[in-house]
Amino acid sequence: MNKQKTKRKVQYVILFCVLIIGGLAIGNTFKSSSVVLKKEDVPPEFSLLGIDDQVYKLSDYKGKAVVINFWGTFCPPCVKEMPEFQRQSEKWKDEPFKIIAINLSEDKIAVSNFVNRFNLDFTILRDQNRKVERLYKLKSYPTTFFVKPNGKIMDIFVGGMTEEDIDIRIRKLLGK
Repeated sequence: MNKQKTKRKVQYVILFCVLIIGGLAIGNTFKSSSVVLKKEDVPPEFSLLGIDDQVYKLSDYKGKAVVINFWGTFCPPCVKEMPEFQRQSEKWKDEPFKIIAINLSEDKIAVSNFVNRFNLDFTILRDQNRKVERLYKLKSYPTTFFVKPNGKIMDIFVGGMTEEDIDIRIRKLLGK
């Protein structure tokens, strides 16, 4: 009997240790994955396929001011601001500046039809399995990152933007 009680106590101690270690591991996972990007952070590198079937990386734009907009055709504020981004792209075309719009996992036909409908000619990428969305810790759409030529985030705007909102931030990015 005594041997069986001792065995049972050892099993409980082992179970308790497993639960504590597991809890700590899970807690650390949630803690590290909840870190949100902020101003002056360097945005994570990504590599995504564009609607033109070319591969684009964030590092391709090193030394340029970059606007990274996460959007979807299902999102009314996203739809509203896309023509505004197009006008800004045209306005600043002679500057060291690029707009990158990352669509959130919609199929190529839906995205291409949307792009053609609004005559968008800036870089449109597709985050097919939402890896970049998770990498950037997005909570809602649209979310737009304004990245300075030095590669650091100047501003992050969550929600729909007016053309004036976009223009003010681009001017600041370009030092105008």
